[in-house]
Amino acid sequence: MKKISLYSVLLLLTAFFSSCGVGAALVTNHNQNATEVHLSGNNFKVIDQVSGSSEVSYVLAIGGMNKRQLYQNAYAEMLKKANLLNGSKAIINVMTEEHVSGFAPFFVRRTITVSAQVVEFTR
Repeated sequence: MKKISLYSVLLLLTAFFSSCGVGAALVTNHNQNATEVHLSGNNFKVIDQVSGSSEVSYVLAIGGMNKRQLYQNAYAEMLKKANLLNGSKAIINVMTEEHVSGFAPFFVRRTITVSAQVVEFTR
């Protein structure tokens, strides 16, 4: 009986202190502009891979910003790194990754990372 209670306590402590994490990736067209680009010829080159991330922590489900604001911060950071002001450049293949970890509802950390490729048009 003593061994069973000891194993039960150890199992409970292991479950309590272990970290759980969930990840997801979403590949969609976030660019809803009416710009039309023809990629039929060899008129562009991929010049960079950029990413931006944003993180928030919640304690007892309180704190931080909502998911939309978290995404907007990560996207804005990625665009700063892309340096689209010089030349004819665009971002393509935008991918959003989300990772949630912690021990809900006591502590949860959410990280959103947005990454894309930067192309430059040569003609």
